[in-house]
Amino acid sequence: MLEVIPTGAALGAQVRGVELRSVDDATFIAIHRAWVDHQVLLFRDQALSDDDLITFSRRFGALDWAPVQENGRRFVEGKPELYIVSNVLENGVAIGSLGAGELVWHTDMSYLEDPPKASMLYALEVPAAGGNTSFCSMYAAWETLRTSLKARCAGLRIKHDGTYNSGGYLREGVTATDDPRSSPGAIHPLVCRHPESGRQGLYLGRRRNANLVGLPLEESEALLDELWAHVDDPALAWTQMWQVGDLVMWDNRCTMHKRDEFDGSARRIMHRTQVKGEARPVA
Repeated sequence: MLEVIPTGAALGAQVRGVELRSVDDATFIAIHRAWVDHQVLLFRDQALSDDDLITFSRRFGALDWAPVQENGRRFVEGKPELYIVSNVLENGVAIGSLGAGELVWHTDMSYLEDPPKASMLYALEVPAAGGNTSFCSMYAAWETLRTSLKARCAGLRIKHDGTYNSGGYLREGVTATDDPRSSPGAIHPLVCRHPESGRQGLYLGRRRNANLVGLPLEESEALLDELWAHVDDPALAWTQMWQVGDLVMWDNRCTMHKRDEFDGSARRIMHRTQVKGEARPVA
C-alpha cells in the first residue's frame, strides 16, 4: 500500500510501500500526484539497475541526454540518458561530474529555452558525512515575499546564465565571463506559473551572472541580492540525508537545490536522469 508522508517542511514527502522497478498505472498516477503536490519525493531502499532507473524516469516523459562532464565525457556507454554525479577517480580520471565541493542553489539547466521539468538522483555510494542535498520551495519563496518586493518583480524577465554550472565549472564551448550583461543564457519570466499545479513561484535559476532584463546593472544586482537573501531562509527548505538505495525526484519548475561539501577522499556515486520540459516557463 503506497503511503505518502510529508516532511513537515515547506516541501517534500517520503513515499513508502512501492518498488520503483515495477510500478503499475494506478501507482504511477498516485506518485505523479504526490510529486506535483509536494515538489520533491524520497523513495528509500530501492534496488534499481540503470535500466530500471531509465524506465521509471520515462514514465514522466522523454529524457534528456546527459550533458558533457568536466572531463569531456558525455554519458555512460550505451545509456546516454544517465549522468554520473561523483568525485570518484578511476586510473586518475573522474568517472563523473561535480567533485566533492559545495554546490550552490540552482535549478537544473534553466539556461536552456526549454529546461527539464524533472530530475531524479539515485544513490549508489554515499560518504559517512556531508554531501547532503537541500531543496527550496519556490512557491513558498514567492508566497512569503513582502508585498512591495512582489510589486517590483511583476512583469520582469531574468536571463539564466549558461556560462558556468552549479559547481563553478565552465561549460563546454563557452567563453568565460563574469559580466551579466554579455553572458549567454535563456530569458525566462521572473515569476512563473506551474503548468500542472497552477501555483506561482519565483524562477531564479542560479545567482552567478543572472541579469534582470531591461534594468540598469546596479538595479538588477540590488534586486537579485534581495531575492536571493530571501530564498536562503531555512524555513523555505528541506534537506535530504542520503542513504544507499535512496531515489529522490524533484520538480525542476518550482524548486531549487544545493549540495553540502564532503570529504574528497570518501566515495560518492549518484546516477541522475532528467525529464524533458514540455513547454517554456510562462508568467
